[in-house]
Amino acid sequence: MEASLRQAEALRPLAFDRESGMLTGAGVLDRVAVLALQAGSVLTKPYGHRGYRLGCAAVANLVAERDVVVRLNGDADFAFPFCDGYWSRMLNRSYDYEEEIEAFLRSASDMRYSFVDCGANFGYWSVLASSGPFGGQPTLAIEASRENSKRVARNARLNGDRFRWLNAAVGEKSGGFARITGARHEALETLSLAEYEPQAVPVVALDGLAADGFIDPALPVVIKLDVEGVETAALAGAAELLRRDCVVICEEHGLDRSHGITRHLIDELYLRVFVFDPESCRFVRLDGVGRLDRIKKHAWVGYNVFATSSTFWEERLLAATWRHR
Repeated sequence: MEASLRQAEALRPLAFDRESGMLTGAGVLDRVAVLALQAGSVLTKPYGHRGYRLGCAAVANLVAERDVVVRLNGDADFAFPFCDGYWSRMLNRSYDYEEEIEAFLRSASDMRYSFVDCGANFGYWSVLASSGPFGGQPTLAIEASRENSKRVARNARLNGDRFRWLNAAVGEKSGGFARITGARHEALETLSLAEYEPQAVPVVALDGLAADGFIDPALPVVIKLDVEGVETAALAGAAELLRRDCVVICEEHGLDRSHGITRHLIDELYLRVFVFDPESCRFVRLDGVGRLDRIKKHAWVGYNVFATSSTFWEERLLAATWRHR
């Protein structure tokens, strides 16, 4: 009886609207599962969603294996596996995913810029940046994992193929190959290869992509760089772009108490670095890395810093604000 109920529910498209809270295509088991996922997110949110993945895995045993499509806004649909241990928190309408990036991109929605989503995962930020409320920006998603890239392609199709995507790893120079390792789709590692091997992906440099027409360097550029350990090489491969009206968003891992990527941005690349202060809900410029000791509360969470040499982008950052849901 339970198996047949699961099969029947798997045939119905499952969709959730974050703005209205409406759930469609759901049977009884699906609705129970969504309530459990929402409650789990609320309970674990103060602790950086520690343990949430385990709860998602338990709930997944109750329902059919299929996707849920979450409507992020009136012009943005984002699909992921139902009960996914990372993305299911999007079913919690009070949860703000990387609000510092959303605050910044919303502040720039009235202008035209190139958005480059490096380490795109399933393409969440590509879907949003290319949507109407965010200005419909020309967007390129780059994802090294073959499985994740299939998800990026799925989300591109869901949104009318309005952004481009590449299955590649970002590095210091174009050429060569890399292998992707790791069990969790949001926490993969990139290993450089001396020669090609099965399942390898090509390495591309951002400056090379601009030269080849994938990125329009005539526009201001926003680079989101979430590439799990190869940030320094990726930044070296974007040296020309960083000299223009460019801002790069880099992830600082909570486990790194030396704040290595921020030190590199300030001390080696001589960029001005800004961070979102959750207490004031505004961006502030860092005069060192000390403030990060307070902001990086959880060792298992990533925190974003924004770096630029552009006065234009500095003004946009300092003008951006955020109001929690």
